[in-house]
Amino acid sequence: MDLSVVTRQRHPDFLDLAWDRPLKDWDDLTDRLVQVRRGRSRHVVRMVGYDERVYALKETQYSLAQHEYRVLRHLEDERLPAVRAVGVVTGRRASDGTDLDAVLVTRYLDYSLPYQHVFRTTSAALLRDRLLDAAVVLLSRLHLEGIFWGDISLANLLFRRDAGALMAYLVDAETAECQPQLSDARREHDLEMGVENIAGGLYDAISGGLLEDRIDLLEVAGELVDRYRRLWTELTREDVVSSDERWRINARIERLNELGFDVEELSIVRSADGTRLRIRPIVVEEGHAHLRLRRLTGLEVQENQARTLLNALDAYGLVLEREAGRPLPEAVKAYRWLSSRGLASSPVASSSLVGYTGRRLDESGDRTVL
Repeated sequence: MDLSVVTRQRHPDFLDLAWDRPLKDWDDLTDRLVQVRRGRSRHVVRMVGYDERVYALKETQYSLAQHEYRVLRHLEDERLPAVRAVGVVTGRRASDGTDLDAVLVTRYLDYSLPYQHVFRTTSAALLRDRLLDAAVVLLSRLHLEGIFWGDISLANLLFRRDAGALMAYLVDAETAECQPQLSDARREHDLEMGVENIAGGLYDAISGGLLEDRIDLLEVAGELVDRYRRLWTELTREDVVSSDERWRINARIERLNELGFDVEELSIVRSADGTRLRIRPIVVEEGHAHLRLRRLTGLEVQENQARTLLNALDAYGLVLEREAGRPLPEAVKAYRWLSSRGLASSPVASSSLVGYTGRRLDESGDRTVL
């Protein structure tokens, strides 16, 4: 088989790299190697830089590389939080004719942190709540879309700070499976494996001095299960309400929004006598705030940051409407808000953007760091 380097558009072709050598031997072969914060991996992983972008190269079996590439593309299509697949390199052969493993290429997740770094920079009192919530939300989102992960662990997560909270991203999808709908048995199996692996990761962190040894691992594991089940129930349960209790519909939607999930539509069935309603929301994805901000402004930030910026935008819009003496379209208020901060015509923002780091979409769809 000849060397094959398949990559997506708007990414390098990577043909200048030493594909005839194992990744472990690349130390002195290319000046593209970069050092970034990342977790441990059972595979050989190298980070390479092209312009301002960093890519992760993972050496693995041909079948696993192809499978993971397809799964990551599916996760991207469903807008789930995971690293983005860029390409697969196959047909590698050493100079002596020895076959070499394939390489999966992914885009490094900017501004992300491995769990070891999070442990070093976050107090133990806050760590448990933030980390557990981030892991539970990610696992719930995957399960809602019929994704069985099969290998949730701290080593397979990256975290981004999000206005005081953490957001978790899937890194390794070798064992993941995409199904139309996930059975309760498969969900529970995924959860049990996650509890075991995360408890093991916390134990390693304690042994390595990253966490206090006073943390009760069994208690943490139990909390992970409880939080997942509470969230899953909130996301999927069917409510039965009286016809004069329609306010409970809005209350349910608001709770889901507070958890970071959007509601695309409601399935409402009226009883035969017309006195009761059966309600089930159709939950589509996390991030209603950042999606609204992106639609109005082109700014790409994390969910909690988006809520803060939307609050500022809405407050500014109220002032504009009072001055105008009439309601104004959202697009007009958003443009005026951006203009007041010098962002309306420039893809690069100044530090006046409420102190937050975000990104703005340029015309090509790529993101420019703010």
